[in-house]
Amino acid sequence: MRVLGIIPARLASTRLPNKPLQLLAGEPLITRVIQRVVAHGILQDLVVATDSQDIARVVDRAGIRSILTHDGHLSGTDRVAEAAGRPEFAGFDAVANVQGDEPFVSREALAGAIERIGQGDDIGTAAAPLAAEDAPDPARVKVVTDARGRALYFSRAVIPHRREATDPATDLYWQHVGLYVYTRAALATWVGAQPSAAEQAERLEQLRALHCGLTIGVARLSEAALPGVDTPDDLRRAEAHWHALQR
Repeated sequence: MRVLGIIPARLASTRLPNKPLQLLAGEPLITRVIQRVVAHGILQDLVVATDSQDIARVVDRAGIRSILTHDGHLSGTDRVAEAAGRPEFAGFDAVANVQGDEPFVSREALAGAIERIGQGDDIGTAAAPLAAEDAPDPARVKVVTDARGRALYFSRAVIPHRREATDPATDLYWQHVGLYVYTRAALATWVGAQPSAAEQAERLEQLRALHCGLTIGVARLSEAALPGVDTPDDLRRAEAHWHALQR
């Protein structure tokens, strides 16, 4: 299966202005994400889809192709779909959406999401074990799966809810990792549908896919998720983690 990787990136982040261009260990964040994905050696091609010439110049210096997309997209998925629809990418069987604020995305997560597509799911993603004390954090999106490893629901709330606080929490909470691999048909269905009520309430666009009846296979990872970057505090934590990995 030939998989095209697309990193969507835009400048208009409200919590961290110019996020893709913020420096992480001396390089723009988008460059660090590119380096991480390329090092995994899994994807047959990788591009960045962006609405910014500034981001495009940084991407080109990093040695991969940038694609300028429409500046009115409401989500990264819409931006990915526009780029994936270009004629030169028609030969790819699936599309991987690696978010541009995940500089520590693991090989296990990406390979696991691709494997879910190979097993017949419409969409593949990943989840990492989450400690019970971290589950109430709404920034950590939780996912509950069925016996086949398919997502039942994603939420910022604590799911599943423990009716009794003394009930065991081992292997109970799983944090969604921000990447997707889609079949082409699934990507078209996702971006062609209207947002669902649950998506609008939770601000989680993957709930639209579930609402449409698409299956989302979730690869369970062996270790806790490493930090993404949404805020200045996240960037400081990512900087510290980056330097810790170099020791």
